[in-house]
Amino acid sequence: MNGTKLAGGPTQDEIMAVALFKLGLLSTDTVLEIGCGTGKVSVALAQAAGKVYSLDKRPEAIALAAQAAHSAGVGNIEFFSVNALEFLNNDQVFDCAFLGGTHGIAEILPVLAKKVKRTIVINAVLLSTLDRAVTVLKERGLLTEVVHVQVSRSHDIAGSIMFRPIDPVYIIVARGSACS
Repeated sequence: MNGTKLAGGPTQDEIMAVALFKLGLLSTDTVLEIGCGTGKVSVALAQAAGKVYSLDKRPEAIALAAQAAHSAGVGNIEFFSVNALEFLNNDQVFDCAFLGGTHGIAEILPVLAKKVKRTIVINAVLLSTLDRAVTVLKERGLLTEVVHVQVSRSHDIAGSIMFRPIDPVYIIVARGSACS
């Protein structure tokens, strides 16, 4: 699986740090991750929370994510190659949820919000995702804030330093309604 590239790539460290901070994870939390991709965020969630359920509809993503978890030595993640709406069709409730994948977000968020007790964080790079998520969350009175994060990294050039920007990310923060 080494060398396998996924659309969207791994979440940048600085973006992940802000998203994790906004989640406000506790060591006893049960967290759902939708769109686990490479597993980088899954591993970080597992290091901070008690239990993580990581979903991705792409089997190749699940294989990469499971490999990342194994390499990091974390064992409190369960991976599922499944559509998020299918997975959410049960009585399970989560403390927090992180969405890195955005396919079907307008359909997923209303269902997800009813299954999350505290915090939902969505990382969006597309303006259409930002618009859909904010609209759905505002309609339900669940939107807390949106943070626009733009990171640039230094690079050497001509004996000096310049900065190259990384694609901006919108971090959408909402509260769940499972306990409302």
